[in-house]
Amino acid sequence: MSLFGDLISTVFERRYLSSLSGQSDKRPPQELAIDLLGNHGEVSGGTLATLILDRYAAMDIDQKRAFFEFMTHELEIDPEQVIATLEAYKEMPSKGSYLAFAAACEPRRQELARRLNQVPGATGQLVAMRKDLLGLLRDHPDLAPLDVDFKHLFSSWFNRGFLVLRPINWSSPAEILDKIIAYEAVHAIDSWDDLRRRLQPADRRCYGLFHPAMADEPLIFVEVALTRGVPNSVQVLLADGRDSITAQEADTAVFYSISNCQAGLAGISFGNSLIKQVVSDLSRDLPALSNFVTLSPIPGLNRWLDANAQAKPDTPEGEQAVAARYLLEAKRADGLPVDPVARFHLGNGAQVHAVHAGADISENGMAQSNGAMVNYLYDPSQITKNHEKFATEKTVVASSEVRALSALADNDS
Repeated sequence: MSLFGDLISTVFERRYLSSLSGQSDKRPPQELAIDLLGNHGEVSGGTLATLILDRYAAMDIDQKRAFFEFMTHELEIDPEQVIATLEAYKEMPSKGSYLAFAAACEPRRQELARRLNQVPGATGQLVAMRKDLLGLLRDHPDLAPLDVDFKHLFSSWFNRGFLVLRPINWSSPAEILDKIIAYEAVHAIDSWDDLRRRLQPADRRCYGLFHPAMADEPLIFVEVALTRGVPNSVQVLLADGRDSITAQEADTAVFYSISNCQAGLAGISFGNSLIKQVVSDLSRDLPALSNFVTLSPIPGLNRWLDANAQAKPDTPEGEQAVAARYLLEAKRADGLPVDPVARFHLGNGAQVHAVHAGADISENGMAQSNGAMVNYLYDPSQITKNHEKFATEKTVVASSEVRALSALADNDS
C-alpha cells in the first residue's frame, strides 16, 4: 500500500505542478529564482522551478545571457565569509566549523540548480541550459565560474553508477533511432537504409549509455562491427551489399564510431565506461572474440602537417609512416598527444595497433588525414597497465609495427 500511495502521490503532484505552471506570474525569472532559494515546500518549490524553466525556454539569447549573468554575479560566494570560516576551522576544527566553511564555499547558484532539478524533465532542460552557456563563453568569459558549477553538479548527477547501458537495434523505439541518425558524429548516417545496415545484420551491434532522468536521450553511443580479422577500411566495413557473417564466426569486435550526444555534457567523460562495459558484455556473450579494436579517424593529421610546413605524402607507405609519426610524436605543451582521438583511446588504456592508408576516402576523411585511419587495440589484460603508463608517464603505447613506421618517416624527413 505504501508503494501504491507513493505512486498516486507522484501522479497527482505532477498534475498539480503542471496545472500551476501555466498560472500568470509576471515577476522576472531572477526574482523567481531568489524566491525559489527561500524556504518552500516541495510542491510550491516545484511550481516555482517549473515557472523558471518554462520562462527560460522562451527566452532569446540576450535574455539567457542576462539570466546567466545574474546566476554568476548575484549568486556568487562571499570571499570574506569563505576566509573567515576557513580561519575559524583552522583555529578549531570541528564538524560545525567545517560545515560553516563548506557552506560558505558553495555558491547559491549550485543550490538553485538543485532546486530546479526537482521537477520532472528538469535534468534535460538543465543540460540544454549549459549548452547555451557554453555557446556564450568565448565572448563572455566572465560566465566561466557558472560553467564550473554546472560541470561540478553534472559530474555527480551523471556518475557512472546512475547510468544504464542499453543495446540499440533495429527494433528500438523510432525516437531513439532518429536520434542515432542525428547524433552520429564520425560517419554520417544518410538514410534509414544506411541505419538499417548498421543495426540489423547479425554481425552489427550498437550500445548507448542512458540516464534515468533522460530515458529517451542517449548520452553517448558506440557502433560495433563483428568481423573476421582487423579491418583496414571503413568503406568496406559499411559497404552496401556486403556479405554479413554470424556473430559466432567473428573473432574481432570493431568500435568504428563513438558519438557523444549531449553538447551540454561536454567535459563529462562517458567513453571510458562505455567501452569497458561493452568489451565486458561482448566477451561474455561471444567468447570466440579475441580482438577488440577501433577503426578511428586521425582528425588532426593534416592540420599538423600544414602547421609544420610538411608536404602530404603521395604513396600509401608514406601516408602510413607520416600518420604513425604523428600519433607517436606530435605532442601538446603538456606532453599529451595533439590528436584528440588518440588522447581519448590512449587515456582509456588502448594501444596504437595499426595504421592504414586510404581507409576513409570520404570528403571528411580526406580533409582530416588524407584518408588515413588507425586501429587502437583494447587488450583486456593490458588496459589498466597501459592507462597507468599514459596517465603517469604520458607514454604512448604502440605496436612494434607502428613504431617501425614512425621510424621510417623520421628517416625520410
